[in-house]
Amino acid sequence: MGEVFAGRYELLEPIAEGGMGAVWQVHDRREGDIKAAKLLRQRDASSLLRFIREQATRIHHPHVVTPLGWAGEDDNVLFTMPLLRGGSVAMLVGDYGALSEQWVVPILDQTLSGLEAVHAAGVVHRDVKPGNLLLEVTGSGVPHMRLSDFGVAVPTDQPRLTEANVMIGTPGYMAPDQGFDPDPRDDLYATAVTGLQMLTGTRPPHDAAYVPRTPLGQLLLRAVGEDRAARPQSAGEFRQLLAQAVPARPWEPGEAEVLDQYAAGCTSPLPPPPPPTPRDTREKTAMRRTEQHDDRPVWPIVVLVLAGILLLSGGVLLLT
Repeated sequence: MGEVFAGRYELLEPIAEGGMGAVWQVHDRREGDIKAAKLLRQRDASSLLRFIREQATRIHHPHVVTPLGWAGEDDNVLFTMPLLRGGSVAMLVGDYGALSEQWVVPILDQTLSGLEAVHAAGVVHRDVKPGNLLLEVTGSGVPHMRLSDFGVAVPTDQPRLTEANVMIGTPGYMAPDQGFDPDPRDDLYATAVTGLQMLTGTRPPHDAAYVPRTPLGQLLLRAVGEDRAARPQSAGEFRQLLAQAVPARPWEPGEAEVLDQYAAGCTSPLPPPPPPTPRDTREKTAMRRTEQHDDRPVWPIVVLVLAGILLLSGGVLLLT
């Protein structure tokens, strides 16, 4: 904590840890605001290529988290995204337990709406779960969710980055009949498991005997049933079935609240950075030669890092 990455992003507090790296709250010293940032921890070539894919997955949709920019320093890379201060659906269930259909339905519908856009772009997320559904701060009002963490997402028309016969995802949320090739229907299965977790307050696996015998409960059980053909075949179809199972009704606040999960650490204005010394100026000038931001291409630094990896290892990168 307190480290400044690439002369610009001050690491404030860790948010989450994952196989691909750590997610932090960072203070963007150039723009003066707080963002979330993923810092790549593994420095092998396949991890770097996954970073490229996640940074390049810019699906502009109200229910999808879109990366903002990236920076490189030595052999480390970091990319930023909006900080959704309401935490995750996993945190919401942890705080309140089983949620009513009034809460479950809009979160499911928003997830499926985001997946419609993701799948239309030719991408399979492969890790839909409550921890990757982030929330805006809406208090006791209607929740607003954004699908995040595209670290293991894969375009269906590009090479996979894992060895043959290795499946990607989180146990419990992966369809039992999931194949080795990415299939959008696997995201739908994971969405249904997430719905059951919200509805019951428990993690998978879910015993059908403890799922409420409501049209919503029956729909979710069907969506995780053994018969793959009987499950929803697209996000759009799933949304239609959801609307039929639970018709829209006026919102009634009071059951739960989506509060600011990071208020303690980030509400106070941060002091401006100190005036640069001659050394700082030289370091920032050198950093700007390698840093890219916004929508500019990520490939120059990747080519340099991959070249270094290959030279050091003397190996050959195999993509399968």
